Amino acid sequence: MAETPHRIHRRFRGYLPVVVDVETAGFNAETDALLEVAAVIVQMDPDTGRIYPGDTVSAHVEPFPGANLERRSLEFTGIDPFHPFRLAMPEREALEKVFAPIRREIVEQSCSRAILVGHNPWFDLGFIKAAVERCKIKQNPFHAFSTFDTATLAGLAYGQTVLARAAKEAGIQWDSGQAHSALYDTQRTAELFCAVVNRWQELELRAR
Repeated sequence: MAETPHRIHRRFRGYLPVVVDVETAGFNAETDALLEVAAVIVQMDPDTGRIYPGDTVSAHVEPFPGANLERRSLEFTGIDPFHPFRLAMPEREALEKVFAPIRREIVEQSCSRAILVGHNPWFDLGFIKAAVERCKIKQNPFHAFSTFDTATLAGLAYGQTVLARAAKEAGIQWDSGQAHSALYDTQRTAELFCAVVNRWQELELRAR
């Protein structure tokens, strides 16, 4: 059976782009709590090669034992780590919930591993890696250091590096009231990433 003309593993050198955002109780991945994590697996239209956001998986996370909770960070995000309606799960359980569909998609798309896409992704990847180490998870689906940075890509494509401004410039609706939740920011970042990549493809096709 012939392979479809467009496959995501070909477009990104064997990597599966997965957009990730985390909300935390500080800036130190080793000491501060991971409180929310969300991921959107990027999909590709096999006929056109255009990419689009796939399903979202997310989890609220219980602070790990002994985690530091910076008051200013909590005030900024509006997260109450111990609110019963958060339905938070232990860190390992939350990570496995997010990782499971990513691992399946890596196999399905014949990719070697996932590559984290984020707005200033060093922050998100740092917290993911620290949590993976704490939980002694052996198979982290993400590349250890390579990422795609939508702040850089948006600066190139739209002249904006702030997520809200870049999204608006790309024609993506932005609701400031929902911002700073991992779920909302991940979904808008995924739309932004797809917009930049698809715009590049369109320009490339015109130039031929």
